[in-house]
Amino acid sequence: MRDQGPDRPTDGERRLTTREAAELLGVKPETVYAYVSRGLLSSRRTPGGRGSTFDAEEVRALARRNRRDSGTVPPSGHEPAVRTRITLIEKDRFYFRGVDAVELAARHSYEEVAEWLWTGRMRPGISFTAPEASVAAARRAVDALPEHAGPADRLRVAAIAAAATDPLRFDLSEEAVLGTARTLIPTLVAALPPVRRVGHDRGPLAHRLWTRLSGHPADEASLHALDTALSLLVDHDLAASTLAVRVAASARAHAYAAVSAGLGVIEGPLHGAAGGLAHRMLLEVLDQGNAAPVIAEELRAGRRVPGLGHRLYAGEDPRARALFALLEDIPRAAPALAAARDVQATAARHTPLHANVDLALGVLTASSGMASSAAETIFAVARTAGWIAHALEEYGERPLRMRPSGLYSGPRPPQPLPE
Repeated sequence: MRDQGPDRPTDGERRLTTREAAELLGVKPETVYAYVSRGLLSSRRTPGGRGSTFDAEEVRALARRNRRDSGTVPPSGHEPAVRTRITLIEKDRFYFRGVDAVELAARHSYEEVAEWLWTGRMRPGISFTAPEASVAAARRAVDALPEHAGPADRLRVAAIAAAATDPLRFDLSEEAVLGTARTLIPTLVAALPPVRRVGHDRGPLAHRLWTRLSGHPADEASLHALDTALSLLVDHDLAASTLAVRVAASARAHAYAAVSAGLGVIEGPLHGAAGGLAHRMLLEVLDQGNAAPVIAEELRAGRRVPGLGHRLYAGEDPRARALFALLEDIPRAAPALAAARDVQATAARHTPLHANVDLALGVLTASSGMASSAAETIFAVARTAGWIAHALEEYGERPLRMRPSGLYSGPRPPQPLPE
């Protein structure tokens, strides 16, 4: 029988070129080859060895699999994409429900921004309060932890304790989840041991959080900077912790459990700890009087310089730019700000590098008499509102849609039973 060749399959259907396969899948040509390397597509070399061809039905089947979930769109690279109406990051700017997030954070409190994220409605003057029973249970649980427990440990334990006091936690209706959100966030803050004792535990959330982080009396400029930092950090699309929250919500875990999933992820050094690393680096620069030896030591140890660069922004992180502008109005922040600029200028000598929000957060915490772990606390409290927004969105999707199939690469069965 005569060989049909790569472009003459026996069923008579012409094979697709790489460009045609990419168009059908809605991806870039390099992604088609990524599919081949991952075993999702097979290919044949064209005569002469230049380029590849693909079976049309196999490509169509993969396209159908990519689109089978109404909430999931074909990947543009190796990462899954999930439809969301919450945050858009585009051209070095980011938006919450279509509104410029930096402008929103400049004009509204953290609680107001959280409400906008959850409901798409603005509630001027909204303040979150926690039930006494929830706070008492969370404080008892946190107080039982060892003294060296980190922020994520304390917040995760507080969330679990608060859940245990809420018999309605399994009600996943929007109204019930919003009620949980408005009490959980202030419970997390109230459960943290105070650094500075005050006569009451009321007022805007940023004011309450300040007393858990700093022993310095808070001036209006510093409180505004902290409140703005919370608002800027409230959400940032599908970061690793947010994806974990959506997976939990997809399995219909209640809001406390979904938040716990996010808190588990930020404890990883590649996500929530960067602000603390930037804080410690800035203190070293201030101690040595120059960023050069500190940067050299970071690079010598094989570490990335914390607080620089962001994969989603070609230029400066807009969150960093907004926070730096506020910090310039705080006199005691001037030395740490100068150290941050020195770090950026030194590290960017050969490669363009821009400050990200972790460097700005490090300036805020280092200049406010806070521990380096304060940056992680601020990040976690802020992001809790964003996690709940994503959980709410996921509760409206088909259950268990966050269930990818494994690409098995082990030995093929049947294998003999082990001795």
